[in-house]
Amino acid sequence: MRAEPTSAPSPTPPTPPAPPRAGTGRTRRALPWAVIALWVVVLAVSGVFAGKLSGVKHDEAVDYLPASAQSTQVARIQQAMPGGGSTDLVLVFHRAGGLTAADRAAVQQQTDALRAAFPVVGAAPHTVDATDGRTAMVPVAIAQSAGKPDDVVKKVRTQLADGRPDGLTVLVGGPGGAQADAREVFGSVDGPLLMATAGVVALLLILTYRSPFLWLVPLGVVGVAAGTSMAVAYGLVEGFGLTVSSMSSSVMTVLIFGAGTDYALLLISRYRDELRHTADPYQAMATALRRVGPAVLTSAATVVAGLLCLLAADLNSSSGLGPAGAVGIVCALAAMTTLLPAVLVLLGRRVFWPLIPAYGGEPRTGRGLYRRIGELVTRRPVVVLVASMAAVGALALGIGNLPGTLRQGDTFTSTPDSVAAGRILQNAFPGHSTQAVTVVVPTAKAAAAETAVRGTAGVASTAPGRTGGGWSEISVYPTAAPDSPAEHDTIRRLRAATAPEHGLVGGTSAQRLDTATTSSRDRNIVVPLVIGAVFLLLAALLRSLVAPLLLTAATVAVWGAALGIGGLLFGPVLGLKGMDPGLPLLTFVFLVALGVDYGIFLMHRMREEAVRGAEPRKAIVTSLDATGGVIASAGIVLAATFSVLTSMPLVMMVEMGTVIALGVLLDTFVVRTFLVPGAAALLGRRVWAPFGAGRRGDGSAREVGVEPVRVASR
Repeated sequence: MRAEPTSAPSPTPPTPPAPPRAGTGRTRRALPWAVIALWVVVLAVSGVFAGKLSGVKHDEAVDYLPASAQSTQVARIQQAMPGGGSTDLVLVFHRAGGLTAADRAAVQQQTDALRAAFPVVGAAPHTVDATDGRTAMVPVAIAQSAGKPDDVVKKVRTQLADGRPDGLTVLVGGPGGAQADAREVFGSVDGPLLMATAGVVALLLILTYRSPFLWLVPLGVVGVAAGTSMAVAYGLVEGFGLTVSSMSSSVMTVLIFGAGTDYALLLISRYRDELRHTADPYQAMATALRRVGPAVLTSAATVVAGLLCLLAADLNSSSGLGPAGAVGIVCALAAMTTLLPAVLVLLGRRVFWPLIPAYGGEPRTGRGLYRRIGELVTRRPVVVLVASMAAVGALALGIGNLPGTLRQGDTFTSTPDSVAAGRILQNAFPGHSTQAVTVVVPTAKAAAAETAVRGTAGVASTAPGRTGGGWSEISVYPTAAPDSPAEHDTIRRLRAATAPEHGLVGGTSAQRLDTATTSSRDRNIVVPLVIGAVFLLLAALLRSLVAPLLLTAATVAVWGAALGIGGLLFGPVLGLKGMDPGLPLLTFVFLVALGVDYGIFLMHRMREEAVRGAEPRKAIVTSLDATGGVIASAGIVLAATFSVLTSMPLVMMVEMGTVIALGVLLDTFVVRTFLVPGAAALLGRRVWAPFGAGRRGDGSAREVGVEPVRVASR
């Protein structure tokens, strides 16, 4: 071979600078400022309308009732009758030593004064004495024309407080009193609930980031999302007739803070990792968004889809909650994927002080708790899987200990006037009804209907009511106690007896019976819809059928276990005497839609490692090590935000907050940490069936259209 001639090496020409990439220079500097400017405009506009949401909330009885139930139809017919709907009250007069002559004179005087001060509908107020001589009650229905129910109840209570004899207890109860007390509770907790939620999130963010500055960024952004969502909800109420109740507004606030903070935790965690591999914060954020964006988007989509499935519910309180919650999630997603990145990029690395991620620095690997857990799971997957399944299954057995349907007198954890009045009546009139069941029939058939009502077993007495709009009203007093199984049987017999006359049976007890029946029907419809929607979204993200099936089954198991824990706590520990019939459905939607988030974060990272070519068990260890800490932080934040609901003096909110908070913690520290990784370790590559994930022997991506993920140098 001929040797090449030697010559002095020529100087190497300088390497020309690389052409600027998209998103560099002025554009790169201007984009974050443009995003912030846009949000400033949004915040300025939303600030005008957010405060108006409280003025358009709907908290009437029909806003919480089944849309198609007889009791709801009765309530609407009553609203169209002369005087409109009514505020049904029961005035309770009680003296422990027995009512005196002066007491009885005061009762009559108060009753006459009430009739003179307020328009009364239905039967004229009359005194009913208890056999023990210590209690008297006066049922009264005040026409809607007297004013808002809450204002009417306040005026009645003020009037009764004047001129009563010393030692005589005078209380206002009944359905109208209970509803006024409930609305007062919701109205008084809006501000404290928001402050408590923000305080809990702030504390947990400080503990998570150990930085005096960083926690302010996600907290401020989630506050912007909360204000924006209130404005959007107000716009939907005014523009499209969306029904927003106090309950749905409270839950929307908790959702925004919980889910929004979760998205922030995931994004900031990945951004911090990318800062070690990329000198430019802008490029690091772009990479972080590209990597976690699909997971966050799918996470939000599952929650929105699950909430929108509530539109299929017949119960108005459930169907109205769906759109309100979805608005909150969309606003949280928008803020956390645009405003949060823009602020973080402008602040640069110094926002992480004192734990600033250095470019080229080595992250802590190999010594983390979740890496050790991952190694344990992959070393003994059968033991881990069986143990975690046994724990979840054992907790689910507590479902059998759940209390029965919540009665009206047990809806508060405190003792407002309506509850105190109900307890006195329960003791004074054992086994007898203290509130009327309302029957409305076409006026032409009123006489025949009243005859049929009087002949119905379980009816103690009847009284004619209003007539108007082609309908007549009959007040029926059953012999059984309110909300008892015997009274519910009487209501069913009344419906059968008046059906030939086209009668409808309503009233508070009928409303609660219809709510329980409809809640069962709604579960049978909404639960499959939620499961189907979540499964399809997971399949689209993970490009698999086995992994979505695993995650969906795991979230359903968590729901069952969380309800089981509720059965062990509600009565024996918390002293709650019943369960709201809508609780199982609402907790299912929240736990499945929110709980699957952590499965998304874990499995999406696991799939990313598989596409890089990692072996299945190695992918599990790496994914747990990378996401375990952030999932734990996110789970604690979400559980803590929902636990704020337990501070509200309403049994429904206490039960909902308890079940969701405990379910999220169970999902975070048992299911996502042990059960799902254990199952994935046993399935191996089959977890990505039928499409697969990973590399072929030649190093190409196995899936069509899947680009190999860049492995950052460490």
